[in-house]
Amino acid sequence: MFRDVSSCNTYNYGDALYWDARYVEEGGSFDWYQRYSSLRPFVRNYISTSSRVLMVGCGNAVMSEDMVADGYEDIMNVDISSVAIDMMKRKYEHIPQLKYMQMDVRDMSVFPDESFEGVIDKGTLDSLMCGNDAPISTAQMLGEVSRLLKPGGIYLLITYGDPTVRMPHLIRPVYNWKVNLYIIPRPGFQRPEGCSSSIKSYLEPIPITEKGLLPAEFVLEDPDCHFIYVCKKDDMELSSATTYGLTVDLLQ
Repeated sequence: MFRDVSSCNTYNYGDALYWDARYVEEGGSFDWYQRYSSLRPFVRNYISTSSRVLMVGCGNAVMSEDMVADGYEDIMNVDISSVAIDMMKRKYEHIPQLKYMQMDVRDMSVFPDESFEGVIDKGTLDSLMCGNDAPISTAQMLGEVSRLLKPGGIYLLITYGDPTVRMPHLIRPVYNWKVNLYIIPRPGFQRPEGCSSSIKSYLEPIPITEKGLLPAEFVLEDPDCHFIYVCKKDDMELSSATTYGLTVDLLQ
């Protein structure tokens, strides 16, 4: 239930030394899973350009740069790799909207509670869930994300993990999150001939069961698709009973 091994390998994705070595070897830039152009409809719909945004596990991706070009004004980027952070600081020293800090997402205590309106995660939770200490690491990271979000704030999770392996972590009452689920195909995916799906359909929430799972009859158009979980932090004034009942609300 807790450790997702569906796409794991022998690399230690939770180790700063692994990422330091990788960024030294590869250099350049790389965006995991999806580019901003594909994610823009979801980001713009849920996170305003004036929001203070936290990009967890930023690596050497250009997504934050693309978001600034699209009007976003304040993006704090954090990563466990000092190599990646030093590289990105030098690259974007002329862009004041982008800030970079070396940090482990399991402990972001340098930031006060309710510091951000939006948190974006493109593969970072996935990395932690591949580790041997996945249950602890996952709870630590999500606890920090919840702490840092302002009431009404959004945690936007882009992942390869389907609801069976992600929803048990996201719907914990302690986080007080409402969750919308979207599914988008991997870049370059070609629809089979005669398929009636459209780009518009990707922008519609996926209905799920009371247990937070995909309906039994649901068929993934792309088996290697990416799942987008939009987690909205409720106001803490809601009663615990009401909060539990609204934890998964995919029809909003």
